Amino acid sequence: MNLEPWQWALVVLGAFLVGVAKTGIAGFGILFVAVFANVIPARQATGFVLPLLIFGDLVAVAAYRRHAAWRLLWRLFPWTALGVILGTLALDRLDDAATRRLVGGIVVAMFFLHVWRRWSAAARSGRDLAEPDEWAATAPVWFAVMAGVLAGFTTLVANAAGPVMILYLLAMRLPKMEFLGTSAVFFLCLNLFKVPFMVGLGMITPASLLTNLLLAPAVLAGALAGRWIVRRLNQRWFELTALGLTLVAGVKLFFG
Repeated sequence: MNLEPWQWALVVLGAFLVGVAKTGIAGFGILFVAVFANVIPARQATGFVLPLLIFGDLVAVAAYRRHAAWRLLWRLFPWTALGVILGTLALDRLDDAATRRLVGGIVVAMFFLHVWRRWSAAARSGRDLAEPDEWAATAPVWFAVMAGVLAGFTTLVANAAGPVMILYLLAMRLPKMEFLGTSAVFFLCLNLFKVPFMVGLGMITPASLLTNLLLAPAVLAGALAGRWIVRRLNQRWFELTALGLTLVAGVKLFFG
């Protein structure tokens, strides 16, 4: 890629933030998406960023795989594959603006659904909002179906499955290490599954892969920084940070 020096600085920062998002602060995805959007058109960026995400996923899986909650992953995988296929069909029919508004609307709606459910459950039981609720252990099948399809669809059209998965995993009330381990395994599998679709759509090319290779050290540095940060965040602040950044992501996508 032929980039100006300031553009190289931005993509290096974006790659660093990919690493931080994968191993540390869930929700930082909105930051690297915004950074890459200033350099690469939205649709092209979807393919360009994918190998960087996979590298970050590999680092995260190596660090957190023993914490993964496989019971949640098996519920999601089939529906996520369906969402990727639907996203592939939709990609040629939606322009950038329509794609962003659609994904942003989905994320904001899920955010308010999550907050309303937690608030109403706490009000009925008299518990503090931060305490686990029974629904997390007995979530209905439709919730996993919805989250899986939306994650697959949004990741294909806009690399925006992060906010969807954050809301799903927060609803499951996972401790932060299980949250990170489950997220890491899920996104590694999902992003590898997307590769043939992106190659077929011409969004991953030899030139983009060469640039990805140059940016890999920045992803690794970000991943190490993310591990340092997450060790210093307690569960409540981890959840509040993830939830707040998810709302920012949804609003930013919807309004551009």
